[in-house]
Amino acid sequence: MSRIIIVGGGIGGLAAALGISERGHEVLVLERAPEFAEIGAGIQIAPNGLHALDRLGVGEAARAITVRMDELRFMDGVSGAHVASLPLTEDYRAEFANPYAVVHRAELHRILLDRCLADPLISLRSGVTVTGYTQDPARATVLLASGEAVDGDAVIGADGINSAVRAQLVGDGAPRVSGITVYRAIIPMDEVPEDLRMPRSVAWWAGPHCHLVHYPIAGGAYLNLAASKDDGRTEPFAGVAVDEATVLREFAGLGETARRLMAAGHDWKSWMLVDRDPVSQWTDGRVVLLGDAAHPMLHYAAQGACQALEDAVVLGALMDGPSGELAVRFEKYNALRRERTARIQLAARWSTALWHPAGPAADERNALLSGLSETEMRGHVGWMHGLRDPLRDPLNDPLNDPLNDPLNDPLTVPLPNGAPA
Repeated sequence: MSRIIIVGGGIGGLAAALGISERGHEVLVLERAPEFAEIGAGIQIAPNGLHALDRLGVGEAARAITVRMDELRFMDGVSGAHVASLPLTEDYRAEFANPYAVVHRAELHRILLDRCLADPLISLRSGVTVTGYTQDPARATVLLASGEAVDGDAVIGADGINSAVRAQLVGDGAPRVSGITVYRAIIPMDEVPEDLRMPRSVAWWAGPHCHLVHYPIAGGAYLNLAASKDDGRTEPFAGVAVDEATVLREFAGLGETARRLMAAGHDWKSWMLVDRDPVSQWTDGRVVLLGDAAHPMLHYAAQGACQALEDAVVLGALMDGPSGELAVRFEKYNALRRERTARIQLAARWSTALWHPAGPAADERNALLSGLSETEMRGHVGWMHGLRDPLRDPLNDPLNDPLNDPLNDPLTVPLPNGAPA
């Protein structure tokens, strides 16, 4: 039995703890916050994420708290016209062997946390700040701000985009500032105009240099709103309160229908979106990165949580064997995961080419989307949504098919006529 230290008690860290303890290893999860809890609003869980949750033993519990979506709906945010929809019902669920669901981040975190608390091999410790690590051929040690050193056989950095473990392992400085501000609000569904509720849809309203996305959470009791504005700001910030009038002013380019939906929002908070460039190396001997610490991405592909869950499945499956082989197993995990996650990072970054064009470029975008068949739409998302087992089922990963390379997909690269990249 090895002793594995996981830095970070978010969704990725707790999922990794479950995957590793299943192989009979002792796990200690260190969390900086005073208690194990998750902040944030709604997240989308595509079929690949549900497959990962199944392999971690919490799929049934997770499905019980999600809301299944019936469509991904794309709206012209200026005219209010419905441009296109990808149905998420019979054919989609049959092809990807799972539904597409949405959930409040805290609810999913609670399921993982409860399972960790019930596992005798997993220990949880909160209120500790990790500053770095050391290692020798036989062990890895986490260094705490208090001066304490915590020994184990390996260290997993799952401590997010500002990871202290990544800072030492990769050393790539501060995250990349995107120049896009996102405004978020959660409102009771009964406060949303009835004709705009779309209780089974993830809906995008695309406008000039901005867009709005919304979907239900908490069993449909609330609507999660996230509005993005390409404003060119250069400094990061997080969780800054914004009044309703300011939000509506920032999205004056949207039409009456989308603005009526936003007007129902209150208690808005804003964040500058940040990510990092993909890197090829996430390992340093007995130390490895996972989730946002390894491959932080903008939320536009709705795959951040799903990719952390896939990481946890792969890393857990590779943990069989003696502790002396951990560095080799981490290298294999790195090799299995880096290409897929890098492509999703870039696809998420480039997706503003769909959301933010104006004028003729927006018209061209609408014509492109409205001309796609349902089968073609599933083909464009299949490389992300269709992976059932990131370790043992590589033939089902469309990344192996050069015809489905997302870097050549017109829906994930900048459009012509000056659409923003």
